[in-house]
Amino acid sequence: MKVLQLAKELNIPIQELMGIFRENRMRIKSSNVKLDPAKVDMVKRIVRSRQLSAQKQEQVFEAKDIQLDDRVYRVNELVSVLDLALPELMKFFLKKGLLVTINSEVDMDTIKEVADFFNISLTVDSEEAHEQIGLKTKVLEIEEESMKDAQESSAVLTRRPPVIAIMGHVDHGKTLLLDVIRQSNVVAREAGGITQHIGAYQVEKGDHKLTFLDTPGHEAFTALRSRGAQVTDVAVLVVAADDGVKPQTEEAIHHAKAADIPIIVAINKIDKPGANVENCKQQLTEFGLVAEDWGGDVVMVPVSAKQQEGIDQLLEMIVLVTDMLELKASETGPAKAVIIESRLSRQKGPIATVLVKTGTLKVGAFFVVGPFSGKIRALFNDQGQQVKEAGPGAPVELLGLSEVPRPGDILQVTKSESDSKALAK
Repeated sequence: MKVLQLAKELNIPIQELMGIFRENRMRIKSSNVKLDPAKVDMVKRIVRSRQLSAQKQEQVFEAKDIQLDDRVYRVNELVSVLDLALPELMKFFLKKGLLVTINSEVDMDTIKEVADFFNISLTVDSEEAHEQIGLKTKVLEIEEESMKDAQESSAVLTRRPPVIAIMGHVDHGKTLLLDVIRQSNVVAREAGGITQHIGAYQVEKGDHKLTFLDTPGHEAFTALRSRGAQVTDVAVLVVAADDGVKPQTEEAIHHAKAADIPIIVAINKIDKPGANVENCKQQLTEFGLVAEDWGGDVVMVPVSAKQQEGIDQLLEMIVLVTDMLELKASETGPAKAVIIESRLSRQKGPIATVLVKTGTLKVGAFFVVGPFSGKIRALFNDQGQQVKEAGPGAPVELLGLSEVPRPGDILQVTKSESDSKALAK
């Protein structure tokens, strides 16, 4: 057996194995060296002995709460800011198979692993996090103010469509799942198989309208996914049955929990070889998501977007969960909407996809968004059809902006052009 094969069999880093050789005066210079059976047996006994010893002497670290800025840290900085002993930290890196020095830089994902291992509750302070918390606060304020105004004016409150974020790891089938739900062909239009923007779509299930946000899975779109979670009522977490929990799965769980919204899990790709639904459920328990059939309160639905299996059951569960939220809004009063995405079109000028939160957006209405004012020239639904108005919960593309607004900004309809210009100033 070669050195590399032995390391794989023992499931230890090659660096750790070479260290064992050195400690026992075995002159092994390459991972391709073939070992005789006696040496293999001896190394196996050493590794087993160390593992048993580590289990017996496993240290319980004192819980700590620490706040860090969202940036890269050097190892010697981590020792100070996390209040750790350098040998303990270096031992952790060695176990992970990472060759680092006191001047090596460590990214935030690795720092979070360090914090978990040493029982540290880590709060990462970032400008983006503040912005997302601010967006959630603004959305809640809009809804609360609208409900209060409706009660004072005795306006009729109507059931509004719930807004659902489709979230999860890249390539786990989010866009295909939404494609099947919409009975359209979104995937065929996506470059490289990765959704290039947050799409907002509305579908019907019985007498219920459901608004979906498709949040991109690629690592470049973290801010977009976070913003998507902040403006929605429910998150549908898509996990591939043959792949399990991955980095963006974990990130999506974090965003949904930060937004304090219910999570429904769609365990996708159950048709693929190697699919293991129960294993996915087991992995999700590590993040506090326990399936109903395991004694928890999280709805988990096995589906196959490719074979169109379990889709109706998933939609029924979405309707059931959102019905319990009793979502209502007023269609009267000044309309307010959240900018989901925006861009500059050569043909149409500044364009924004907006999600109406309260009131009714109408063509011809004056509005203000951030420092910009404008007049709605046209509204288009998710099918590209021109519409005259859009009520609460509806996603529409809006024309009439003077500049490209920032995603997350609030668009507010005003009574007149002078009012919108005054507010913009």
